[in-house]
Amino acid sequence: MKKLGILSAAVVGLVMSAPAFAEDITFSVVGPMTGQLATIGDQFKQGAQAAADAINAAGGVDGRQIKLDVQDDQCDPKQAVSVANRIVANGVKFIDGHACSGSSIPASAVYAEAGAMMMSPASSNPELTDAAAKSGWPTIMRLYTRDDAQGAFIGPWIAKKYAGKKVVIMHDKSAYGQGVADAVKATMNQNGLNEILYEGINAGEKDYSALVTKLKELKADVVYFGGYHPEAGLILRQSAEQDFKFQLIMPDSIATPEFWQVAGPAGEGTMFVFPSDPQAKPEAKQAIEKIKAGGFVPEGFTLFSYAVIQAFAEGIKRAGSDDPAKVAEALKNGQPISTVVGPVTFDEKGDLKNVSYDINQWHDGKYAPIQP
Repeated sequence: MKKLGILSAAVVGLVMSAPAFAEDITFSVVGPMTGQLATIGDQFKQGAQAAADAINAAGGVDGRQIKLDVQDDQCDPKQAVSVANRIVANGVKFIDGHACSGSSIPASAVYAEAGAMMMSPASSNPELTDAAAKSGWPTIMRLYTRDDAQGAFIGPWIAKKYAGKKVVIMHDKSAYGQGVADAVKATMNQNGLNEILYEGINAGEKDYSALVTKLKELKADVVYFGGYHPEAGLILRQSAEQDFKFQLIMPDSIATPEFWQVAGPAGEGTMFVFPSDPQAKPEAKQAIEKIKAGGFVPEGFTLFSYAVIQAFAEGIKRAGSDDPAKVAEALKNGQPISTVVGPVTFDEKGDLKNVSYDINQWHDGKYAPIQP
């Protein structure tokens, strides 16, 4: 018995003197994992997982392995708030998401009040970070561009290229769609071109023949549509059925093969604005090869979601802490952060600095940048 007691004491002493194992760190990934926009959610998930795998293989975040918690908000504001409450109740401090601005904006209040950090790889409505700044919420950020910056880029271009043409501005009444359409309208108007029609449509409908008839009667040459690929594809297909052709210009939401699956050949020539091709960045080469080896093409928001995970990891290292407020402060210190979309820096609001854009065009089921 005495020997057993000595042995037990020795074991206890060994355990007490052994270094504590670092716990895993969990990042939530939130987007439309189901529903019409599930392709965007899949991009989020694929990008985040690839980043987590790469960081974990290199030793993790200060020795801690990254675990991902994937949540589905269906791009629905109410669902987004419910998901956000569940995430903070589970003690997760870092959120890669949401996708749609209409979801990100209400969810951001939940995260901010809980002291969690949200960084969207897709939401572009300026209100997301503008409202956070006004409310004194430092942990609400985005690793993506803003509608007003996108509008400032494409609005003047439309005004110059299509001077004297009949241009229509449409949107899907969402925070994202109307936000970007309004930004384009404002800068296009400032540069001397006024639209012949400004109109919102109802997302989710299957029959846009009445809208197409209206556009045909107006003899529209160009339509800028702030919305998503399901509606854009249907409008184009139903226009082709009426033997009516116009130049469609979109924001970044149609950087997905599903656009062509809906539109088919009617999508030929469709243009859209997207941040300068992240797949062309030398920093992305290795990540792209690994993602493609897994059978997925890293289009759309895939690499931006990857970059969010990289930013979280770098911020935690810089701060020497996983306190979201300290991480946010470390990420906004002006020092570039190395990511697969290139070096990024954030301003005081948590927005990206020095963003550049491409005009892409769909041709035969694929898209590529064109010379503006």
